[in-house]
Amino acid sequence: MRQHWFIIAFEREGMFNRSILHKLNAWKDSNERKPLILRGARQVGKTTAIEIFSKSYDQFISLNLEKPEEAKLFSLELPVRDLFQSILLYKNLPSVDGRVLLFLDEIQNSSEAVRFLRYFYEELPKIHVVAAGSLLEIALTQKQIGVPVGRVQYLFMYPMSFKEFLEAIQEQQALDSMNTIPIPPFAVSRLLELFHRYALIGGMPEVISRYAEEGNIVALASYYQSLFTSFLDDIPKYARNETMKRIIRHCFEAAPIEAGERIKFTGFGKSNYRSREVGDALRTLEQAMLVHLLYPTTSVEIPLAPDHKKSPRLQFLDVGLINFSLGLQGHYFRHSDLHSFFRGKIAEMIVGQELIAAGSEEHLKPVFWVREKSQAPAEVDFVIQFDKYAVPIEVKAGAKGTLKSLHQFINRSPHPYAVRLYAGPLEVQDSTTPEGKPFSLLNLPYFLAGSLRDYIRWFIEHR
Repeated sequence: MRQHWFIIAFEREGMFNRSILHKLNAWKDSNERKPLILRGARQVGKTTAIEIFSKSYDQFISLNLEKPEEAKLFSLELPVRDLFQSILLYKNLPSVDGRVLLFLDEIQNSSEAVRFLRYFYEELPKIHVVAAGSLLEIALTQKQIGVPVGRVQYLFMYPMSFKEFLEAIQEQQALDSMNTIPIPPFAVSRLLELFHRYALIGGMPEVISRYAEEGNIVALASYYQSLFTSFLDDIPKYARNETMKRIIRHCFEAAPIEAGERIKFTGFGKSNYRSREVGDALRTLEQAMLVHLLYPTTSVEIPLAPDHKKSPRLQFLDVGLINFSLGLQGHYFRHSDLHSFFRGKIAEMIVGQELIAAGSEEHLKPVFWVREKSQAPAEVDFVIQFDKYAVPIEVKAGAKGTLKSLHQFINRSPHPYAVRLYAGPLEVQDSTTPEGKPFSLLNLPYFLAGSLRDYIRWFIEHR
């Protein structure tokens, strides 16, 4: 019966299935469970996911620590057992029975609540505690809040993935095909079409909810605008002074047009701001998980250490927000290939978004590979570590496209495996670099980016 409570909750609440729910369920049933901190940008669905998850408990106690009266409960410096009794009294709950979930939302507003997580772990292990905070990383830095090391666990939430999008719009047959390895050839055309729509709309839950209800892309404008406004309204919470507010605001507003490019901090977004000012601002936005700074590696072997001395590539929170802010939505109706507009960066960014979303248990950003020599520079879009291999990933236009940089990587690599993501069918081909090194190339349709590790495993095992 346990597996059916998800479905019941969705039908009753009109909410979406999120892959994080399965990770939360595993956490709930673990004998080594610790208080859990769920991290992610605002509006990616953290609170909603916990509300759905709570349906599997006998009792659910929720506190929003943005409310001063609820944060004050933790400032009384009570022993943890007395603290829990005061929470019950505040919520008018005479007692607790069965499995109990305590949810501390926006925990960054109370350094005392963060500190108390260790005492729940040590003295009240039967109470399941989940905390969430979209600005937690910033609060930890600015307020010098110490998270109890070894006493908490983490999960990360991101915008909805392509698989989550398919479930939300009730494309069950397409989703079943996505979950079949290798994917049936007959499903590729339809899934490319749906992925094109997903790349247009993006993965923000509120936007997808409205699209699933109305099916009208034009009507989504107010929801995109509302999201941007909420992010801008948060900026005073990030900044130490008025100057920093202006710089962070500029960097956030410039980020969509700079996304997908390797950036320089000095003069970012056609400004007069200095490298240090922009660097601080972008790292603050990264702590809020609104942008990701993806750094290159020069290695073709594991471990894939990013080189922070080289210029990073900017990844924005969500491609749908980029489309709206830059007026790109009309291009999706005029072009069938994601490489045909916005400098060909959309396909690369949506692949990056899918790779990031696949890492809910550890916040590992993708890296890309560079060989920066004046006469023969090279850049491979992504490199991921799989088992003992550093596997190069190229995102290419159409069914073809040159692979010069990939060949340079393969020439230096100790293994013969590479992947191309493109607008075409699944194919495995034996190839040779111009220098004569043989290698195996896995050609995958774009939409399988979120299942990349599963396909690399299948690819290597079958070679």
